[in-house]
Amino acid sequence: MPIKLQLTDFKERIEYAVNDLLLRIPDAEQLNSDQRRGVIARYAAVLEGNFIYWMTAALLAVRTDEARSIIMENLREEVRDCHPGMMRRFARAAKAFPTDSDALGMDRELTNVRRFAGQQSGVQMVVMMTFFEAFIQRFMPFLAEVARRQGSEEFEYTTVHGVCDIAHTENLLQAIEAEARVAPPGASTNLFEGIDLLTTLVMGILRPAQMTETAMSSAG
Repeated sequence: MPIKLQLTDFKERIEYAVNDLLLRIPDAEQLNSDQRRGVIARYAAVLEGNFIYWMTAALLAVRTDEARSIIMENLREEVRDCHPGMMRRFARAAKAFPTDSDALGMDRELTNVRRFAGQQSGVQMVVMMTFFEAFIQRFMPFLAEVARRQGSEEFEYTTVHGVCDIAHTENLLQAIEAEARVAPPGASTNLFEGIDLLTTLVMGILRPAQMTETAMSSAG
């Protein structure tokens, strides 16, 4: 039997997951320079080369014209405005350009997300990307503050994504509704597996072994 969920069910679950992850963000004031650099570098190592990849996987997975149109517009904006270039400038200005160690430190978590994307389940992929867009929009103030404390004055990336991802999230919610209506997943499907995998990935970015318990204490 297919799963029957209303759009409000998806919205509530995504909002809960975003809020839960935001509560785990450390206090930027408590991070030292090495820790700040690490957060930005790992974020850049993951996002620059993978966000468009994940969104493309969602495009390949969906079945409805409505969902395809929404995702295509998102991808068009990412490519047209060179969002990976914004990310690279942001990291460089914060003296946090990723190294091999930064990238390799996220390899297992990132591979798990890539394998999940490879399953090409339309509803699951759009749910995952909706969650990530919603999280990124609300994560930007922390990321900008970390960069500012690194002496950066380059905030195009955080400014743009603090605004555009609001609309992206709302549009992707409509894509979820379209896909769930036409191609509902089976009862055994974990619709929120992608959220769990991305949460683990983000926690790897935020809480490496060298980050102190003091820095994380504000997350509760």
